[in-house]
Amino acid sequence: MEPKKERFLRMKEVLTVYPVSKSTWWAGIKTGRYPKPYKLGAKTVAWRESDISKLVEQTLGGGAE
Repeated sequence: MEPKKERFLRMKEVLTVYPVSKSTWWAGIKTGRYPKPYKLGAKTVAWRESDISKLVEQTLGGGAE
């Protein structure tokens, strides 16, 4: 069996799953509240789906913050 490949989410997808404004999201990255993006190209960043899932579970899924 092949290991599951990590999926990356672009900003639009992240904000659909974790509903905050873009400025709130970037401020949260700066303070360490939200995961840092991975640079995929010169002008392209994305987040690992697993990092976003973990964030959602911890904050919106009833976990303690």
